[in-house]
Amino acid sequence: MKTWICLPLILLALAGCAGKTAYRDSCASQLDAAWRELDLAKAEGFAGTVSYSKALSLLTAGKTQQQFEAYEGCTSKAERARFYIRESRAGR
Repeated sequence: MKTWICLPLILLALAGCAGKTAYRDSCASQLDAAWRELDLAKAEGFAGTVSYSKALSLLTAGKTQQQFEAYEGCTSKAERARFYIRESRAGR
Protein backbone atom coordinates (compact mmCIF):
# COMPACT_ATOMS: atom_id res chain seq x y z
CA MET A 1 0.00 0.00 0.00
CA LYS A 2 2.79 2.37 0.91
CA THR A 3 4.41 1.75 -2.51
CA TRP A 4 1.24 2.79 -4.32
CA ILE A 5 1.32 6.14 -2.56
CA CYS A 6 5.05 6.79 -2.97
CA LEU A 7 5.37 5.72 -6.60
CA PRO A 8 3.15 8.48 -8.07
CA LEU A 9 4.90 11.08 -5.90
CA ILE A 10 8.32 9.95 -7.10
CA LEU A 11 7.18 9.98 -10.73
CA LEU A 12 5.72 13.46 -10.29
CA ALA A 13 8.97 14.73 -8.79
CA LEU A 14 11.03 13.26 -11.62
CA ALA A 15 8.71 14.76 -14.24
CA GLY A 16 9.07 18.16 -12.61
CA CYS A 17 12.86 17.95 -12.76
CA ALA A 18 12.82 16.85 -16.40
CA GLY A 19 10.66 19.82 -17.37
CA LYS A 20 13.33 22.30 -16.31
CA THR A 21 15.76 21.21 -19.03
CA ALA A 22 13.70 22.22 -22.08
CA TYR A 23 15.76 25.30 -22.98
CA ARG A 24 18.99 24.39 -21.18
CA ASP A 25 21.13 23.75 -24.29
CA SER A 26 19.69 26.70 -26.17
CA CYS A 27 20.35 28.99 -23.22
CA ALA A 28 23.97 27.89 -22.92
CA SER A 29 24.74 28.13 -26.63
CA GLN A 30 23.01 31.51 -27.05
CA LEU A 31 24.84 32.95 -24.04
CA ASP A 32 28.21 31.66 -25.25
CA ALA A 33 27.69 33.09 -28.73
CA ALA A 34 26.48 36.41 -27.36
CA TRP A 35 29.46 36.79 -25.00
CA ARG A 36 31.85 36.08 -27.90
CA GLU A 37 30.07 38.65 -30.08
CA LEU A 38 30.12 41.17 -27.24
CA ASP A 39 33.88 40.70 -26.79
CA LEU A 40 34.35 41.20 -30.52
CA ALA A 41 32.26 44.37 -30.47
CA LYS A 42 34.34 45.67 -27.56
CA ALA A 43 37.56 44.92 -29.42
CA GLU A 44 36.23 46.79 -32.45
CA GLY A 45 35.56 49.86 -30.30
CA PHE A 46 31.78 49.69 -29.98
CA ALA A 47 31.81 49.37 -26.19
CA GLY A 48 30.54 52.89 -25.61
CA THR A 49 27.29 52.63 -27.53
CA VAL A 50 23.85 52.42 -25.93
CA SER A 51 23.12 49.14 -27.74
CA TYR A 52 26.28 47.62 -26.27
CA SER A 53 25.16 48.60 -22.77
CA LYS A 54 21.70 47.11 -23.32
CA ALA A 55 23.27 43.89 -24.56
CA LEU A 56 25.57 43.69 -21.55
CA SER A 57 22.62 44.16 -19.19
CA LEU A 58 20.59 41.50 -20.96
CA LEU A 59 23.48 39.03 -20.88
CA THR A 60 23.99 39.61 -17.17
CA ALA A 61 20.29 39.01 -16.54
CA GLY A 62 20.36 35.95 -18.79
CA LYS A 63 23.30 34.49 -16.90
CA THR A 64 21.43 35.04 -13.64
CA GLN A 65 18.39 33.27 -15.04
CA GLN A 66 20.60 30.40 -16.18
CA GLN A 67 21.88 30.01 -12.61
CA PHE A 68 18.29 29.81 -11.33
CA GLU A 69 17.33 27.35 -14.11
CA ALA A 70 14.95 29.79 -15.84
CA TYR A 71 16.21 28.61 -19.23
CA GLU A 72 13.41 29.98 -21.40
CA GLY A 73 13.94 33.53 -20.10
CA CYS A 74 17.69 33.09 -20.44
CA THR A 75 17.33 32.10 -24.09
CA SER A 76 15.06 35.06 -24.78
CA LYS A 77 17.45 37.53 -23.16
CA ALA A 78 20.46 36.11 -25.00
CA GLU A 79 18.67 36.41 -28.35
CA ARG A 80 17.71 40.02 -27.59
CA ALA A 81 21.27 40.75 -26.50
CA ARG A 82 22.60 39.41 -29.80
CA PHE A 83 20.22 41.78 -31.60
CA TYR A 84 21.60 44.75 -29.64
CA ILE A 85 25.17 43.63 -30.31
CA ARG A 86 24.44 43.64 -34.06
CA GLU A 87 22.90 47.11 -33.65
CA SER A 88 25.98 48.28 -31.76
CA ARG A 89 28.32 47.02 -34.47
CA ALA A 90 26.14 48.76 -37.07
CA GLY A 91 26.60 52.03 -35.20
CA ARG A 92 23.06 52.34 -33.87
